[in-house]
Amino acid sequence: MKPAEFWKNFRLGEELSISGTFTYNGLRRFYELRILDHSDEIFEVLYNLSVGLERLLKIAVILLEHSDSQDQEAFEKSLITHSHLDLLHRVKSQRALNLGPSHNELLGLLATFYKSHRYDRFSITSISDLRKERDALCRFFYKNLNLEISEPNFLLGTTNDARYKKFLRKTVLKICRSLYEVVADRARELNLYTYELRHGSKAETMFLGEADIPAENVLWKELLIFFMNTKESSGYLEFLRNITPLDFDPALVDEYLDCFQSDAAKAFVIDELEHYYEEMSNAGERLKMMDVIGSSGVYFDEPDDEEDLSE
Repeated sequence: MKPAEFWKNFRLGEELSISGTFTYNGLRRFYELRILDHSDEIFEVLYNLSVGLERLLKIAVILLEHSDSQDQEAFEKSLITHSHLDLLHRVKSQRALNLGPSHNELLGLLATFYKSHRYDRFSITSISDLRKERDALCRFFYKNLNLEISEPNFLLGTTNDARYKKFLRKTVLKICRSLYEVVADRARELNLYTYELRHGSKAETMFLGEADIPAENVLWKELLIFFMNTKESSGYLEFLRNITPLDFDPALVDEYLDCFQSDAAKAFVIDELEHYYEEMSNAGERLKMMDVIGSSGVYFDEPDDEEDLSE
């Protein structure tokens, strides 16, 4: 296999997975946000989306434009850009893409963030504009959804409306699927397997699935209800039932449940957990049991197996 073929087949295949991972993480993080007023949280969303989509665009550009007769160094230098719209133009010059104004606006927003907003706070001039990322994202939603977004409320914050989450997911998915289709079609033309994705990966979820984060949130809730209510028995379930629960406060159930869907929520409960472990005489043994839960390759004898052995 020629070096260029290896590059496009394997290295760009790895990049495709990286692209999907960053993009999924951006959407996932946006779904976790309760309010839109914390710069660090908006930064995390935009950073992941901008990196993921930029890398996806560059994969498409390489597959469409590169040839062995080119000046390799000059071609690689042409890829040193953070302009999502310029990269999109290069793709569209060779392939039809059914992307509308909202998709172009989002790519433009991400490019501006990555080229300028990302480093603004290292400049003293940033004191005149404290909410660039937040304001840019809110303008994007206002223009496309025609929803009035209020100024930040320092007591309650600007709620991350479900309509924002749905629209951002829809817009990002359309961009991802359109570009992935270009990558897959061009790879097949070149007799390459760049488009192959690992089953169950975040990239597969983004490019071939629905990135259905609302369904993922329903899943953990349904599993929680199952574990709380099942009367069935198995070796694993008996192991869980035989662990004495910590003395968490039933009045704080809503805060505890929030830990399943928000990293930020965990920070408010972790101190309580640490307190319980400090009070334990057998904290090490309990941690070993916690390590077992969810680990792969763990096998528990089933109750029926034990009964058969005793006969």
